[in-house]
Amino acid sequence: MDLNDSTSLAELMSRYVSTETGFGVPKDGWRICLAHEFKEKRKPFQAKDVSLSNMIEHVSLGVRYLRWWYRKTQVEKKAPFIDMFRALPLRQIYGAPLGGIGGGSITRGWRGDFCRWQLNPGMYHYKTVIANQFTVCLRRCGQTVYQQVLSTERPPTLQGWNWGYCGEYAFYHALYPRAWTVYHLPGQNVTLTCRQVSPVIPHDYKDSSLPVAVFVWDIENKNDYALDVSIMFTMVNGSGHKDDKSGGHWNEPFHLEKDGESVSGVLLHHQTPVNPYTLCIAAREKSGQEISHQTAFSPKGTCSALWSDLMTDGQLDSPKDSSPPTQKGEEVAAALAVSCSVPANSHNSVEFSLAWDMPKITFGSRERIYERRYTRYYGTKGDAAPSLSHYALTHYSKWEESIDEWQRPILQDGSLPAWYKSALFNELYFVVDGGTVWVELPEDADISGGLRPEDGGLPAQPDVIKDYGRFAYLEGQEYRMYNTYDVHFYASFALIMLWPKLALSVQYDIAGSVVQHDPTERLNLMNGRYSPVKTRGVVPHDIGDPDDEPWVRANAYMIHDTADWKDLNLKFVLQVYRDYYLTQDEQYLKDMWPICQTVMEMELKFDKDGDGLIENSGYADQTYDGWKVTGPSAYCGGLWLASVCMMCKMARVLNCESVYQRYRDILERGRAAFDKLLWNGKYYNYDSSGQSMSNSVMSDQCAGHWFLRASGLGDDDYQAFPKEKICSALKSVFDLNVMSFSDGQMGAVNGMRPEGVPDRSSVQSDEVWVGVVYGLAATMIHEGMIEEGMRTAEGCYRAVWERMGMAFQTPEAYCEKGIYRSLAYMRPLSIWAMQLALNNRPNHGKTTDKDVGQDSAEALYMC
Repeated sequence: MDLNDSTSLAELMSRYVSTETGFGVPKDGWRICLAHEFKEKRKPFQAKDVSLSNMIEHVSLGVRYLRWWYRKTQVEKKAPFIDMFRALPLRQIYGAPLGGIGGGSITRGWRGDFCRWQLNPGMYHYKTVIANQFTVCLRRCGQTVYQQVLSTERPPTLQGWNWGYCGEYAFYHALYPRAWTVYHLPGQNVTLTCRQVSPVIPHDYKDSSLPVAVFVWDIENKNDYALDVSIMFTMVNGSGHKDDKSGGHWNEPFHLEKDGESVSGVLLHHQTPVNPYTLCIAAREKSGQEISHQTAFSPKGTCSALWSDLMTDGQLDSPKDSSPPTQKGEEVAAALAVSCSVPANSHNSVEFSLAWDMPKITFGSRERIYERRYTRYYGTKGDAAPSLSHYALTHYSKWEESIDEWQRPILQDGSLPAWYKSALFNELYFVVDGGTVWVELPEDADISGGLRPEDGGLPAQPDVIKDYGRFAYLEGQEYRMYNTYDVHFYASFALIMLWPKLALSVQYDIAGSVVQHDPTERLNLMNGRYSPVKTRGVVPHDIGDPDDEPWVRANAYMIHDTADWKDLNLKFVLQVYRDYYLTQDEQYLKDMWPICQTVMEMELKFDKDGDGLIENSGYADQTYDGWKVTGPSAYCGGLWLASVCMMCKMARVLNCESVYQRYRDILERGRAAFDKLLWNGKYYNYDSSGQSMSNSVMSDQCAGHWFLRASGLGDDDYQAFPKEKICSALKSVFDLNVMSFSDGQMGAVNGMRPEGVPDRSSVQSDEVWVGVVYGLAATMIHEGMIEEGMRTAEGCYRAVWERMGMAFQTPEAYCEKGIYRSLAYMRPLSIWAMQLALNNRPNHGKTTDKDVGQDSAEALYMC
């Protein structure tokens, strides 16, 4: 089932020259030698990549966008929510992010660099801070015999340090939310394994919110003599941003003893006017180990004094006083060292943590102040960093037990290929590193939109939001809109399976916005017309831009008229029942039911000829908004029929017989019309226009059926599509969109012509969308096409993680050659829909690596 699995791993590890395998490094995950260089270099999608015909068709859009972009960047001095002129260049460096959910994130690259920062909510800063490093010092008989920065870099600064560690002796291994870096020290017979642990734990709504990570250093001494080993952790006060030099920042040492456990470290207070925070590097005190620190040093110049300080005796000077506030233009850093003895042919370990405390946040417009979720447990005063560090260092082993318990059944399932296990867990990085915010609901907040339950609305403060807070994540790091709903439709499987309360919280927020109306006239860039920002009865595209004021002003996306987005309303209905099916939360279903009826009434307006099927025109399908559609279409029509089917089911659950009968009649008429207009004997045509491209094979044509299957429907009374036609359509997609595209090595292209060439009629039709491919694979698995589903998804993983160097930045899209679009995107979280489908396999859970063919309770993974 694997596409040359061992060959792919061998390529990423081909430059590794050591035989060391590290301490406790698992078999499964994404592994790469620190000396690896990716051969394939791609560029971001740009205007020159648009075909001449598409360029001519969209010239007016381009002019309007250019005017808007100029006003936004040059007049308002703001960052555009989508910047078509400053797309992120591909940096093939990223690793697993640090920290829990919604408290900000710091990404540590696979070569050990601290290189991607999202401390201000939703706003990314891509800067490698070179002074943020781990350094090792080996001493024998009172003399330092080896001291090395554990970095392959050779920077022009800090020349007093020993740089240039040979990457051929080290490798990185990620199985999110943990990662391991194994360093064999050449000529020293010593191996270091750095294990980073973040508290990302399914169904945990406390520890998973904490902005902290732990680094456990396992030291293996394979010599016949003892060694004294020191690990030093250095950190700049800041993130490499220009405000690092704004002045007023200061550091101080601390010591905290609680419940018989002690930690020591340095606090780095970053005193910016907006969203100030404190970084904290800390270490756990253990018998036989010494913790020392340097409160402040300048990360400029040679920095020889710090290097010599460590080399002298393996410890730092440990001044007791705080550092003075920095002057404007000045930077300050801190260092922390832990020393221990490692006997001959033995092992020891030291433990560090990195925490950041930004308890209160404001977004770009600075209109409101929000409190992050973790402040429920650690307060809002900005003094929580020592307590966070203490808690992390004394509880990370429990986190790891929970992570092992969660991951073990999947990792031990011998029927699942290695690439899938890596993809499933590592794609979860986006839950933390998607510009994610998780905040408390203010006491005076009203999410209902002003419509109360007695009038068909919601409570002002639903219990799930009061108890579990508000959650938002970006469409992508380059597409800066929170909770983009047509994309969340795919990604939501990760939340509903792992943190269902957060998924329901998002649904309540969206439901409350449905009844809202914002009459403010705004230019729509696609057609040049003005329309209201938000229309009542319509699901919003998103809940806002972090550079503005999310939750207050929705629909940052301004390409199309928001009143025309038919698929958003349908995706709301589909998610409501799926979420109820997976959670069995009856109150949630009752609360959502009137909102579902409201949005479906809006949809019925588009059934203009009364055949039970809604029609499209122009770019009214929001998900594929660059791909023209005319009349009923496979995608929107399929979502519509699935929504009608779910309305029938919900009406039955809630004993609303009249509603059931109404939608049952619509379903019967709609099914007949859908088949008549779109079925061509092998698959469903893209649309019913009869135009030259209307019979293109769309990879996502069965999206409605996918959600029915994920919700336990699709048969008997709740069947919208005949099984034989779904299977035929999926086979056509597999044969054409997958296997006839790039030799079956890159997933499924969005659109394929029946003759076996990609549909190039739009900028989206010849792209591969990774998240759509994972959803397609899930649909195949639901229909018993497990091998085809796995082969389809595998192509994306191999392309993104192994050939293109896009680990921990999976893009929205890529073409067969040369380009990609929108790095670090939300939609690939849909891979968890594959796991849901796999959970529903007959005899699921009976195959493990250790005991093939025998029942194993541990192998049954329950979402």
